[in-house]
Amino acid sequence: MMNTPQKLVILTGAGMSAESGIPTFRGADGLWEGHRVEEVATPEAWLANPALVLKFYNERRKHLLKSQPNEGHVTLTQLEQHMDVQIITQNVDDLHERAGSTQVLHLHGRLIQARSTGPGSETFPMTGWEMKASDRCPKGYPVRPDIVWFGEDVPAMTDAIALVRAADCVLIIGTSMQVYPAANLAFEAAAHVPLHVIDPAADALPAGHAIRWPFGASVGLKKWAEAHLRGGLG
Repeated sequence: MMNTPQKLVILTGAGMSAESGIPTFRGADGLWEGHRVEEVATPEAWLANPALVLKFYNERRKHLLKSQPNEGHVTLTQLEQHMDVQIITQNVDDLHERAGSTQVLHLHGRLIQARSTGPGSETFPMTGWEMKASDRCPKGYPVRPDIVWFGEDVPAMTDAIALVRAADCVLIIGTSMQVYPAANLAFEAAAHVPLHVIDPAADALPAGHAIRWPFGASVGLKKWAEAHLRGGLG
């Protein structure tokens, strides 16, 4: 049996939520639901065609609200009974939180929040799936999706780097490690810290010295837990 970590940091990507029916959106042709990234996921797109951007994220939000956490999400909550678990996710859904995970850092924003376009860029929860062009924040400014678009800074990166550097084990789940700067996080861990990758394509990912678990999120997490926890998840 491998050693049980004390400070486990988990990096999750689209494959984590795929088993909940959340599409990865960006297909092999590079399109997101039939749209080029430049049309729906950049600041320029928001300025050029805000109606299209709102519609795109409204559809994603509507789908999310009908989705449920999967077995992999639940396993992550169970790990909290055995160790300090910090989740850093590239996903904009709230399935980690709905499953019960208590320490989740969203790198790319949250689909169920709106962000003010005013000077403070405050965020606040939405009450439903639809964001309208007429919506305003409490201070009267128009709102936009609380999503970090391509070409924008990732404010949470500083906190994420600190978490990874403090970890004694890093687990990567369901990500191709191709989206930057998030892909750099795995390599912020200390040289002696074990790095594990759970993904059906784990053997093909650029994960350096990582221990590879070529499975989907739910199955891979169960196997990882069996190898690291005496008596399993219990």
